[in-house]
Amino acid sequence: QVQLVESGGGSVQAGDSVRLSCAASGRIFESSLPGWFRQAPGKEREFVAVEGWRDSSPLYADSVKGRFTISRDDAKNTVYLQMNSLKHVDTALYFCTTTSFSRFGSTAAREFGPWGQGTQVTVSS
Repeated sequence: QVQLVESGGGSVQAGDSVRLSCAASGRIFESSLPGWFRQAPGKEREFVAVEGWRDSSPLYADSVKGRFTISRDDAKNTVYLQMNSLKHVDTALYFCTTTSFSRFGSTAAREFGPWGQGTQVTVSS
């Protein structure tokens, strides 16, 4: 089974930038759409971003649009999430995941999987 391993999280100040990485043990990203979710303490897991499909651009949650960028390096089986202008409300455990091409457009967590173990991002105001 393909494993997803996130890295790059840490503690930063508001306004800083962080780049998260997600390395896959196989070429899962070639046959699915990689995405990111996050979960803050006491809250449900929420959609952050998903790669685009065919002519469609990547999808972003309104709360991160214009600040976060999802990208991929197929040669390295790795997906990235560049996070700029971080805010305290961005503090969460960030998860890497994938969804099928046919489910592109859905932002529900139940439409995604498998999942990585998560990497913590803490933003101090």
